[in-house]
Amino acid sequence: MKDSVHSSPAFVLDECEVIKTLAVLAELRAQCGCKILYSIKSLPLTAVMDIAKPYVDGFSVSSLFEARLADEVLVGQGSIHLTTPGIRADELKELDALCSHISFNSWSQYQRYADQVEASVGLRINPKLSFLQDERFDPCRSQSKLGAALDDVTCLEQIQGLHLHNIFSATDFTPLIKTIDKLRQHVGLGLAELDWLNIGGGYLFGQIKDYHPFINVINQLKNDFGVEVYIEPGKALVGRAGYLIATVLDCFVSDGETIAVLDTSVNHNPEVFEYQRQPELHEHQPDGRYSAILAGCTCLAGDVFGRYRFAEPLQVGDKVVFKQVGAYSLIKANRFNGYNFPDIYLSDSVRVKRIKHYDYQDYRQQWLTDGDVI
Repeated sequence: MKDSVHSSPAFVLDECEVIKTLAVLAELRAQCGCKILYSIKSLPLTAVMDIAKPYVDGFSVSSLFEARLADEVLVGQGSIHLTTPGIRADELKELDALCSHISFNSWSQYQRYADQVEASVGLRINPKLSFLQDERFDPCRSQSKLGAALDDVTCLEQIQGLHLHNIFSATDFTPLIKTIDKLRQHVGLGLAELDWLNIGGGYLFGQIKDYHPFINVINQLKNDFGVEVYIEPGKALVGRAGYLIATVLDCFVSDGETIAVLDTSVNHNPEVFEYQRQPELHEHQPDGRYSAILAGCTCLAGDVFGRYRFAEPLQVGDKVVFKQVGAYSLIKANRFNGYNFPDIYLSDSVRVKRIKHYDYQDYRQQWLTDGDVI
């Protein structure tokens, strides 16, 4: 792949990998009738949305800009579901015009805005079940801002649906089973009063071996309560489909360790720094004779990807490839120090094609104050 990319740094999206996961989701929909929404916050690239469009029932969004983009891509051929803690009063009218479903994040938000919308009204709930060790990812953490407490949900006749999401990067359906069990115990036959139930995302479809528990849960919900069930995969679609290709700009020894400075930085994959996560590297060999710390090109001391091992010493001009960086990378990327965004490429079974390039004018426009002429 890196030999087919002629600029650096570069972000490459593997279309075949995205379609492989979409095919899994389509098969699940055929077996249990669940509705599929691509959660565009993971990567709102229109190329991804266009690939997903034939396979999904719509998109899930978290803001006005995402809703606008979803509407432009769908052109009325799918639903748009919104849930966010931060609805603005001055945006509500347009959000309502764009979205088919709006799940309010709290009873307070619901009471403030529900009577002003024509969309199907839902409520995001917090089932108070935590399955994550890292509370930074846990929607059910103590004092969570995400969703109304399940114990406070008593008036289902006021809403058309419920939305829940309490997991991240799960590779089995145990959390889903436990969550739905708690929901059924608490709400009981009240679920039959709903039109729909959105069980959110967080499950890595395509990386899970046994789908029978999922199919059984969805079929039981539909059969027992006649409710439409939606899922919102995001990272599942694009996480493994994204690659970041970088070139070594400099190599030197610091305190006995080789430092390889790349033409990319953690600012192109901010979760490396945010969560102190070391991304997977294609060239890494656990038993390799030579080690090097891969560092970014900005002046931030912590702009470091981690220590890796190689069969041969790294040289200036060598290319390296970070794997599984498709989700929450470009959408969070920034131009700190004035370093440009990566070019974006789309790879299919035949070729690798550049589909996006940024230049100085993009950077300049971002920082030019309104009305300035230089």
